[in-house]
Amino acid sequence: MQSTTLVAFDQHAATTVAAVLLPAHRTPALHTLTSDSATIVRFVARLQREGPIACCYEAGPCGFELQRALSARGVACDIIAPALIPRRAGDRMKTDRRDAGQLAVLYRAGALTAIHIPTEQEEAARDLLRCREDIRADLLRARHRLSKFLLRHGRRFTATKKAWSKRHHTWLREQTWPLPALEHTHRAYLRAVDEILARLRDIEQDLRALLALEPLRPRVQRLRCFRGMDDLTALTIAAELGDARRFASAPRTMAFVGLVPSEHSSGTRQARGAITKTGNAHLRRVLVEAAWHYRHRPFIGAALRRRQHGAPAAVIAQAWTAQQRLYRRYHRLAARGKPTQHVITAVARELTGFVWAVLTQ
Repeated sequence: MQSTTLVAFDQHAATTVAAVLLPAHRTPALHTLTSDSATIVRFVARLQREGPIACCYEAGPCGFELQRALSARGVACDIIAPALIPRRAGDRMKTDRRDAGQLAVLYRAGALTAIHIPTEQEEAARDLLRCREDIRADLLRARHRLSKFLLRHGRRFTATKKAWSKRHHTWLREQTWPLPALEHTHRAYLRAVDEILARLRDIEQDLRALLALEPLRPRVQRLRCFRGMDDLTALTIAAELGDARRFASAPRTMAFVGLVPSEHSSGTRQARGAITKTGNAHLRRVLVEAAWHYRHRPFIGAALRRRQHGAPAAVIAQAWTAQQRLYRRYHRLAARGKPTQHVITAVARELTGFVWAVLTQ
């Protein structure tokens, strides 16, 4: 990199600061540009006439558009993980120009960590999956508003223990109110729940259409062999994790997901704490949800057998091994009096290792 011109961008919605660090220079030159990709590409093209060039910028809300625009023109561009950028403890000055300049200097020193760039298909699937999560959060809030409105007026559903079932749905529609204002309120809350449910059904149907698309299809086929990983869970792991071969080992994958214990050890003192929760929270959530299924005795039911149909025999064998091992793991830890959530987290960590194994075979 000593003979390459380095350009670090501090990108925002309206403006971008470019720090240009020429070979044999220690201080970068700073330029303020507009944030549209065409302007930045023209700026880089002018610099490219003087020799080889490499670019970088922090991962942020502006996404991967700039990286893809530069890569399409043969310019190397890395996106840097913001949480892994070295920062001096006593530095209390933060501006766009300082950030861009420091990024260029650290990039030359090799002190930055680049993130994985998903394909456009992976990113599109990931955005649709996260949209589904947002809709589910909206549904939860809408149901809470409706249920708390009913509770304030002494309306309690006691026919079954399970709410939001067909019987509960019928009961909600049978409610009558003595005052028009209360009737309008009830209808508005109920209509909000119905509308969100319709949106959720539509988006789940759209997501199932992605199961057969590359490069997600072979990953989904393998992941569906595991207990607790149906279509949408497998699709979430495939899209959020990306190409598992970029991780050299299962422990590195566990660390990426944030399921490894934090540690603060010094000298003879060793102290481990809660999991780090670094990396991809969406991926960690679905792995923990899947881990709950392994507290039950190993078993291959009709639904799981259908999902495994046509999958490689080695993957099916690995999924069965996971059932046996994780079941034993859960009950061994539970017998020691560990809190259930801690036990499930440990099972999810080992499940991540099995996921890495079948995706890298």
